[in-house]
Amino acid sequence: MNERLGAAGGLASRRRPAAARRPRRMGRPPGWFLLPALALYAFVVLVPSVQGAGLAFTDWDGLSPTRHFVGLDNFQRMLEDPAARGALRQTLIIAVAVTIIQNAIGLLLALGVHSVIKSRFVLRVLLFAPAVMTPVVTAALWKYMLAPEGALNSLFGAVGLDGLRQNWLGDPDLALASVIGVIIWQFSGYSMVIFLAGLQAIPNEVHEAAAVDGAGPWRRFRSVVLPLLAPATTINLMLSIIGGLKLFDQVWVMTSGGPGNATETLSTLLYKNAFQFNEYGYSVAIAIVLTVFVAVISSGQYGLLRRQERTTR
Repeated sequence: MNERLGAAGGLASRRRPAAARRPRRMGRPPGWFLLPALALYAFVVLVPSVQGAGLAFTDWDGLSPTRHFVGLDNFQRMLEDPAARGALRQTLIIAVAVTIIQNAIGLLLALGVHSVIKSRFVLRVLLFAPAVMTPVVTAALWKYMLAPEGALNSLFGAVGLDGLRQNWLGDPDLALASVIGVIIWQFSGYSMVIFLAGLQAIPNEVHEAAAVDGAGPWRRFRSVVLPLLAPATTINLMLSIIGGLKLFDQVWVMTSGGPGNATETLSTLLYKNAFQFNEYGYSVAIAIVLTVFVAVISSGQYGLLRRQERTTR
C-alpha cells in the first residue's frame, strides 16, 4: 500500500512541473480600465462640442454675457442668405474639381515614377516636396506669383505672350480656378505617394501572367492594375473630398473669399461671421451644417468605394 502511494506521489510530482509550465489563459481586461481615457475625452472633446453646438440656437455675439434662444432662425437664415448659398456652391466645386483632377494627376505621376527610369527616386522627392510645405506658405507664394505684376505675368511678357497676362486672383471668372490650381499643384504629389505604394504592392507575377496571356499595356492597366489599386483609390478619394469640403487656408490667404464672393467657401464664411461680424450663433450654425455635410458625403463615398472594392476582389 505504501509503495503504491509512493509511486502515485512520485508520478504527481513528475507531472506538476509540466503543468506549471503551461501558459495561463489571460482573460479580457476589465472595462473600467477605459474610464479614465473616456472621461478625459468627454471633458476635452464631447462636452465642449455639445456646448458649442448649443450656440447655434442663440443670437450670441461672442462678447455679451447674455444670449437669447432663437430656435432655428440661424439655420433658416442660411437658406435665405445668398452668400451662404454661393459659399456652398463654391465649396462643392472645389471639392469635386480637386478630387477628380488631383487624383488623376497623382495616378499619372505614380505610373511615371514607378517605371525603371534612372531619375525616378529624385523625381519622387521633387514631386512630393510641395505636399510637405505649409499651406499658408504655399498660398502666400502663389499669391505673389499670380499678382498682376507677379512672376507668372512677367514671364508671359518676357516671352512675348502678353495675351496670356491675366488678373488671376482679381477676376471673378479666374479666381476660383486659380485657387483650385494651386491646391492641385501642392497635393498631387501626396496622392502620387499613396498610388505609388499601391503599385509597389502589386506582385510582378501578376503583370507577367497578364503579359503571357497577350494583354497589352492598356489592357493590363485597365483589367489588372486599376482593380488592385482599389484600396489606394479609396484612401485618396476620401482624403481629397474631405480636404476639399473643409478647405480654408489657401482660400483665405490668396483671396479672402473675394473678389466679391467668387471664392467664398463655407469655412471662410464661418470665419468672417465669427471673427469679423461677431455673429457667433450664425457661424456655429454654419459649422454644424458643414460638419454634417462632410460626414454625409464622406460616409456615402466610403460605402460606395468599399462596395466596389469587394466586387473587384
